[in-house]
This record gives sequence, structure tokens and C-alpha cells, in this order.
Amino acid sequence: MKEHLFSSELWLARSPADIFPFFADAKNLGTITPPWLHFEILTPGHIEMGVGTLIDYRISLHGIPLRWRTRITAWEPPLRFVDEQIKGPYRRWIHEHRFVESGSGTLCYDRVHYAILGGRIVQQLFVEPDVKRIFAFRAAKLTELFGT
Repeated sequence: MKEHLFSSELWLARSPADIFPFFADAKNLGTITPPWLHFEILTPGHIEMGVGTLIDYRISLHGIPLRWRTRITAWEPPLRFVDEQIKGPYRRWIHEHRFVESGSGTLCYDRVHYAILGGRIVQQLFVEPDVKRIFAFRAAKLTELFGT
């Protein structure tokens, strides 16, 4: 299984202690997910975040409805957390979020290790461009919310 790596960083004009609570509320994931994914959280009620938390979602990728379940495998407020796909469109998806104080703000790092069904063509034509678009949208929304 070939694994791919996507990483990004974004500087925001707030402290990790100010930014982390936004990520600690699973319902905010919809705010930073592009509308073209038709994202919906299926887990009912308030979701208490921590190691072992399971979150169920529904997305639509290229018109195909998909269910996605993640588990929080690391939870270190306000510095870091990791979510891993248990069920979903990828063969593997491990997403580490890190928040590092930098000057008068925070460097937000995303590092995603993922593996897909299909080969290099699927990766180059669909998955890689989609992942880049999703994280570009996310960066724009976070900048709008927390400033640069």
C-alpha cells in the first residue's frame, strides 16, 4: 500500500489557547469543510473530544455519498491532536493537527498520511487535487475566523 503525505502550515494571529477550543468542538468541522463536500456530522448530540472519541460523518465526493468514521487517537490541548479514519473513502487517513506558539500568534500545522484505492493516476487526477482544495478552503476559513 503506497502512502502519501500532505502537509501544510498556516499562521494565525491568536494563541494556541484561543484557537484550540474551536477544534475541540467537533461541530466546527462543518465550518472549515468546503460546501462541495456536502459534509454532515451524523454523531448525535454534543461530542466530548478526547482519546478514543468516535465521530461519524457523511460527505459526497464527486457526487458519490460516503460515510466516514474517525477516532481521536491523540489529544493534547492546546498543542496537538490526531484523528484517524476507521471507515471511509481512504485505505488509510491519519491527520495530525499541531498548534505552535509563534510570535504574537500560532503556527497551525497539518500533516496527513493517507493511502488510497487505485494507483498513481487516481492520486494525481483526483485525490491530490481534492486534498489541496479542501485544505486551501480550510486555510481561508481559519484566516477569516482568526486573522493573519
